[in-house]
Amino acid sequence: MNQPGVIMEISAAYSPSEIFGVEESGQVPRVFIAPSRYVQGPGVVNGMGRYLSLLKCDRVAILISRRGRSVEGERFTAVLEAANKEPIFTEFEGECSTEEIETKVQELATKTVGCVIAVGGGKCIDAGKAIAFRLGIPSVIVPTLASNDAPCSALSVIYSTAGVSTGVEFYPNSPALVVVDTEIIAAAPERYLVSGIGDAMATWYEADVCLRNPSAITAVFARPTLASSAIGSVCASTLFEQGKAAAGAVANNRVDAVLENVVEANTLLSGLGFESGGVAAAHGIAQSYTALPTVHANYLHGEMVAMGTLAQLMMEERHSEAKKVAQFFSDVGLPIHLGQLSLAPTDTAALETIVEAALTFPFMSNMPMAVDADMVRQAILGAHALGRQISEEYGDESYRRLHGN
Repeated sequence: MNQPGVIMEISAAYSPSEIFGVEESGQVPRVFIAPSRYVQGPGVVNGMGRYLSLLKCDRVAILISRRGRSVEGERFTAVLEAANKEPIFTEFEGECSTEEIETKVQELATKTVGCVIAVGGGKCIDAGKAIAFRLGIPSVIVPTLASNDAPCSALSVIYSTAGVSTGVEFYPNSPALVVVDTEIIAAAPERYLVSGIGDAMATWYEADVCLRNPSAITAVFARPTLASSAIGSVCASTLFEQGKAAAGAVANNRVDAVLENVVEANTLLSGLGFESGGVAAAHGIAQSYTALPTVHANYLHGEMVAMGTLAQLMMEERHSEAKKVAQFFSDVGLPIHLGQLSLAPTDTAALETIVEAALTFPFMSNMPMAVDADMVRQAILGAHALGRQISEEYGDESYRRLHGN
């Protein structure tokens, strides 16, 4: 197991570079990947039995937390049994760790299930993909939150049992089916949708960097596509224009057209955009925050990505764009300075942990300049200073409301 601070190690279980890597001509191909089906709307979970007919499996594993099963378990049972599908429930314990994954693989190996349905947040979704890969069966994703862009991707971020990000596994197939019920999303706390906005906003800025850098490669070790860059651009514009209103809809448990658009941006557009468009410093710095127990225990992935995006923009010296993004993040309630992640710029030990971890991120080289420790450090501190300025100038009411202080 990696030591804290060494956060991103690419799994050898499946190597995309062997399939999508450099051609004999020396050229790296462009590759676009996506789920086979994406279904979104209010009440769409009620059609699960019909959707599963595409997979021709009658016995299905459902990976879900204890709380999730208490809320949605009866509904899934009724919907699947009405379609002559037998649900086999298995409880997700909360961490997408190798230990959790292997335990579930052993449990399900003798059950003869035809697919794994992962119902929950990002870590449950990633664990479901990992379990399905090991069992050699399709994965079906039913996110209960629009808090990150995990649902559509063919990869899983792996954590230690203590919650430190330790690596990424890549899979040869994307999820067979992604079903996003916006009634479920609207019933979740507003903070989760806002976190998803933080994760999704990075999509455009990272894809743009990768497209402009002729040496950049994506998560499948290919060149980014124009399509993924365009998707990232639409993702960002949707969030800027409708993100605050969508957060208001969730605060009132209301499904409307604006919420549908932002849920699609958080889930589908961000998922397709990051995987086929590429990631860079924003996610490298974001994942590094998980090496700090206080941050990992109290903050969501998208909240860390928001801080990573600001740091990347400072690294690129795009100060006016960074200010625009920071103002938007402040409006919706995302963290924009270290104090809003329970950190202080004077905590040199914590800062060095983040810097050291960020430099191990394999896609940091997608940045258009050589990145060293001092550059990462100054980018984080520059983003913090900008965030403090924005907070003092515009206030932090939205952040305080979401975080209960």
